Amino acid sequence: MDEKKFLAEKFEANRGHLRAVAYRMLGSTAEVDDAVQETWLRLGRTDTSAVENLGGWLTTVVARVCLDMLRSRKSRREEPMGPDVPEPVASDEPGHDADMADSVGAALLVVLETLAPAERLAFVLHDMFAVPFEEIAPIVGRTPAAARQLASRARRRVQGTPPASDADFSRQKRIVDAFLAASRDGDFEGLLAVLDPDVVFRADDAAQRLGSLAEIRGAAAVAETFKGRAAAARPALVDGAFALAVILGGQLRVVVRLTIQGERISAIEAVAGAERIGAFNVEMLVPDNPIGSSPRAP
Repeated sequence: MDEKKFLAEKFEANRGHLRAVAYRMLGSTAEVDDAVQETWLRLGRTDTSAVENLGGWLTTVVARVCLDMLRSRKSRREEPMGPDVPEPVASDEPGHDADMADSVGAALLVVLETLAPAERLAFVLHDMFAVPFEEIAPIVGRTPAAARQLASRARRRVQGTPPASDADFSRQKRIVDAFLAASRDGDFEGLLAVLDPDVVFRADDAAQRLGSLAEIRGAAAVAETFKGRAAAARPALVDGAFALAVILGGQLRVVVRLTIQGERISAIEAVAGAERIGAFNVEMLVPDNPIGSSPRAP
């Protein structure tokens, strides 16, 4: 098959996906057409013989185009088709744009418009299209961890939670790290230092079956409970808030949700119910390698 014809067919096979990505990034059908057209032009100008996943490559290209458009929000001059670039066949059906708009929802688009361009890209690609942060990072010029943080901030905004500043995020992360280190080291005084005097620990029924008490009150009692534990716990963001993820046998078994007020942890909730855990959006804040293998439940 002629290479140009092959690329045109591959592009058409991905056109719907590219339009969906662009619409969630831009929120404008007119700009969607521009972004998809520019993606096609770049495909025609690029040697893709070494590209193993053309669909992924096209997603990356349209994301970069949309990011540039978000940053400028200015009219772009479209380049004409050259003689060496075959025109792909238009395949959009009448009503497609309306269906696409309905599938996203006007309310979500309004919130997406409030996000910074890099935040919007990270959120759209990861949360809506399951693109790994390792692939998102080069597009926004950040590390995978930083791209993950961008998506987390966007998610909190989408969910109606005011985004935390960098300083606030760092402060909370420091408190969580101190709590986790003191727990692993059996440092009772270190635990007391990061627990509110009136801290309350609660566990759901599933966590109680693993050995947790239903409720524990007071810094001393909670510190005693966590002293020498958390060997398999790792810091995480759960629905955009700091938490600990307990990994047993390579699986997420317990989520320990933390409420931080000021410089101390004021509430702790252990969740082990599979249904509740499955509904959480869990983002690990360290590489995915289990720490420990047989900790006791909190």
